Amino acid sequence: MFTGIITGVGRIVAIHDLGRSLQHGKRLTIEVPAGYLDDVGLGDSIALNGACMTVTTFSPESRQFTIDISAESLDKTSGLDQEGTVNLEKALRANDRLGGHIVSGHVDGVGSVSRFEEIGESWELCVLAPLSLAKYLAYKGSITVNGVSLTVNRVTDQAAGCEVSINLIPHTVQNTALGHLQTGSPVNLEIDTVARYVERMLSAGLIQKEHE
Repeated sequence: MFTGIITGVGRIVAIHDLGRSLQHGKRLTIEVPAGYLDDVGLGDSIALNGACMTVTTFSPESRQFTIDISAESLDKTSGLDQEGTVNLEKALRANDRLGGHIVSGHVDGVGSVSRFEEIGESWELCVLAPLSLAKYLAYKGSITVNGVSLTVNRVTDQAAGCEVSINLIPHTVQNTALGHLQTGSPVNLEIDTVARYVERMLSAGLIQKEHE
């Protein structure tokens, strides 16, 4: 589990194919800030742009670790098939503070940035989410964008999906990889876990009534 509070910004510096077919995944090498790997061990979970991955090798001296990502995960996420900056978060420990919201590290869909501009001292980030996620997005609700826990300020339903508006304070822009986003950039989205369970409970109740 994660909280959506980014603990470091890394960079994918190398990508190696794990096989020759489209069914094979890739091995990523990620460079991290100094000291980031001091408490990391083999098999630990680290989220990359919101996608939970397993550390397969690591070297504190070179400030690098590797992960193997399957073809399925590559197909269902964005930003993990090319070199560039990524948001990092280590898995939540039992005694850690829950500073954001409960995040599973499982990407529910890929959205696209429809607007990203500075307004006053802050930034407005607008993301067009897939239509399938629209029912889970609500005013003042939580959403994870590339692994960052954020609060929805406005929801606008459209034929092509659901646009959410999010306010980013300067600290978030400066200390995550969100500052590199541009209009049209694809982003990994994870809906609020609570919303997922509420939807399941409601749908299960309707099915039960249909059989009574």
